[in-house]
Amino acid sequence: MATQYEITGTTAKGIAASVERGVAEGALAPGAALPPVRRLAEELGVSPGTAATAYKDLRQRGILVTRGRGGTVVAAAPAVASRRPPRVPEGLRELSGGHPDPELLPGLVPPTRLSPGTRSHRAAPRLARLEEAVRDWLRPDGVPVEHVTFAHGALDLVDRLFSVELRPGDAVAMEDPGYHHLLDLVTALGLRIVPVAVDDEGMRPDALRVALRAGARAVVCSPRAQNPYGGCFSVARRDALLAVLAEEPEVLVVENDHASAVAGAPLHSLTVAGLPRWVHVRTVSKFLGTDLRWAAAACDAVTLARHDGRLQLSSGWVSHLLQETVLGLLTDDATHALVTRARETYTVRREALGRELTGRGIVSHGVSGMNLWVPVRDESAVVNGLRSCGWWIAAGARFRLSSAPGVRISVAGLEPADAVRLASDFASVLGESEATYGG
Repeated sequence: MATQYEITGTTAKGIAASVERGVAEGALAPGAALPPVRRLAEELGVSPGTAATAYKDLRQRGILVTRGRGGTVVAAAPAVASRRPPRVPEGLRELSGGHPDPELLPGLVPPTRLSPGTRSHRAAPRLARLEEAVRDWLRPDGVPVEHVTFAHGALDLVDRLFSVELRPGDAVAMEDPGYHHLLDLVTALGLRIVPVAVDDEGMRPDALRVALRAGARAVVCSPRAQNPYGGCFSVARRDALLAVLAEEPEVLVVENDHASAVAGAPLHSLTVAGLPRWVHVRTVSKFLGTDLRWAAAACDAVTLARHDGRLQLSSGWVSHLLQETVLGLLTDDATHALVTRARETYTVRREALGRELTGRGIVSHGVSGMNLWVPVRDESAVVNGLRSCGWWIAAGARFRLSSAPGVRISVAGLEPADAVRLASDFASVLGESEATYGG
């Protein structure tokens, strides 16, 4: 159905601005259909080429998508409108956000010695002591640490790197199902996503090979605690993926180890094999504090130069106050003990729910991290059914590209005793909403 919003403009730029304004103001909702190029051109009194150029610009900027015979529609997460998760209804147990348990996070204490004066840190953007702490953190896992840098989180690093490395229309191999914010970011950059299926060991080598042969110029993967599926690389899977990547040595490999210290699984990193172009990024929000927007990255020399060159032109550096806070926590013995307890607790909670679901004939996936992925036939029926039981979980649609339906359950705050009731309610909902459950 064509949208009722009145698009205006007599130039490609003006038409694009009109559509963008409609999306930003909410008059054009995600999925809203736009008029075909020729009809729009007739309505506005412009050439079809002008209308087509406007649509092309909007597609490249992640505002519109084309669905073949389905026409041109507003993207599910348009770059001019933030797609936030739905508000948790009052009185429900929240298991949808993927957040850590606040009881297992250290207290955030700003450094007592602040940066003196009003000087620029561009000449020395990284604290030398934090650089060494990061090397000590990464080195035991076999990640090369000759070149390290910092960013304002993994998404910030990916945004900056892809803006330098890729051009609109380039293809990126992405996990499917995968982290929805990364999927949205890549789309917003005007890049083309090639889905790569995952299983309990992470990215599947056969699917990655297909994506690379389809022209993917970059790969984004999670070596453990894959979100939302929960997979982690085994040694055999890592080696199989490396064999595939060896066929395309120019591809940039981004390894997102977002849960690292609390993943509950060892790291088998792709970076140990001497890849030509690579970056391994770690954040601390899952175990030091959700408000610590900081990431450490190790990478090859070219990637370092390109990332830091763009950083110099934008924010310049990551706040030294933030760096001092992270350094204090990374080197604190009491924090280390708390992180160890968090990792063990999340493992117990994840395995408890998995066990309870299995005992009721329900297949789930989640061998690492804070989430379980449960395949279902009808996501909405399951989400709404559990809502009536007092639970709020995440429908899988926002994580999926072409993979089968499912729901994500965040287990970080779910005590084993509560897992029994959740699994029982889940089984009841499945019995009511689905004739069969294929897993």
